[in-house]
Amino acid sequence: MTVKYLKRAIKNPSTDDTKTRIVVQNILNDIEKRREEAIKEITKKFDKYEGEIVLSKEKIEDAIKKVDQKIKDDVQFAHERIKKFAQHQLKSMNNEFEVELSKGLFAGQRLIPVNTAGCYIPGGRYAHISSATMAITPAKVAGVKTIICASPPKDKNGAHPGIIYAANLCGADVILNLGGIAAIASMAYGCFDNPEVDFLVGAGNQYVAEAKRILFGKVGIDLFAGPTEIAIIADKSADKEIVAVDIVGQAEHGYNSPGWVITTDKSLAEYVIKRIPELIENLPEGPKTSAKPAWKDYGEVILCDTKEEMASVSDNYAAEHLEVHAENLDWWLKRLKNYGSLFLGEETTVAYGDKCSGPNHILPTKGAGKYTGGLYVGKFIKCLTFQRMTREANKVVGATAARLGRAEGMEAHARTGDIRIKKYGKK
Repeated sequence: MTVKYLKRAIKNPSTDDTKTRIVVQNILNDIEKRREEAIKEITKKFDKYEGEIVLSKEKIEDAIKKVDQKIKDDVQFAHERIKKFAQHQLKSMNNEFEVELSKGLFAGQRLIPVNTAGCYIPGGRYAHISSATMAITPAKVAGVKTIICASPPKDKNGAHPGIIYAANLCGADVILNLGGIAAIASMAYGCFDNPEVDFLVGAGNQYVAEAKRILFGKVGIDLFAGPTEIAIIADKSADKEIVAVDIVGQAEHGYNSPGWVITTDKSLAEYVIKRIPELIENLPEGPKTSAKPAWKDYGEVILCDTKEEMASVSDNYAAEHLEVHAENLDWWLKRLKNYGSLFLGEETTVAYGDKCSGPNHILPTKGAGKYTGGLYVGKFIKCLTFQRMTREANKVVGATAARLGRAEGMEAHARTGDIRIKKYGKK
């Protein structure tokens, strides 16, 4: 195998983890002790916001009035597709069942949604309206009883009106004007007279991701998320300009968002290395400020000899978003194993998945695609098992359990089988 890096990253997505962890842990400790008081102080300091935290019905209605009708239509378009996809996912899950495993021994499973979910909706640098539809919709389809969402205030009036509209449309029961660590802690600790959430989901910056990681165990989380990533597999048939544009499309997320091009075509590799900085320079100032260091520090271009090499390199990276611009797309669909979400052919792109096409955009990063997929309706559902047994079945199962208990040195376990065999009669 011959794999050559024509551009190699200077940094990796874990570069700043230690510093972030210390900052987040200190803030979480303070919020756990002082709760609402600490949250208000942090929100004032970082978001320059001192207004109401829990949106009233009147404030929600006022925000909705500020949203352009075309944006409302677009949000509804996205919601319909995300909801439909989630509903099909729900149907695809195994039904509840009960089966007789041996004579008199019955076992089964129930699928029960979590009671309360917290959904974080980013809204700092960009107003992530689509994140509201992605986080809240599958929770609603799953049957979650109470959905609390939080999004950072963009000004003195609170969260972005488009986010508020989307959250309300998708079924949020409570909307909070809170961002970052304060939002995650508020939902986990049950502040502002809200219940503690059982499960936390949503994309966010490294501070949000680290807060979720630290709180995992007290609450469930969708996944451990790092900076957003894109990888593109491209052969000689790929459109070079589209490849370059799609890399830049993800780089604007933040200074530490990796973009990887994996190709067998040297001319394509050389083209994107030259073209991507030009495209970045042509961006508005805000996106350019993010995209420039992202490509400089985290971007890579990898030249391979064969499509099998490209697939192996890609599976090793397990990119959050993986685009394939190559011939024989069915081969790639069957061959590729590790990614968050797969985009087959130049006709689709990460931005479609991010905004409105249907599958969820809250996806595994930093190699987590090797062991998990992204957010979906099943993440909000607990698969719970149960069992029941006849007295007659105890004569076999109880004796077996008692013997295994003693073989393991667990005498008290063994005696729970003994007492039932004694009561129900030996075989």
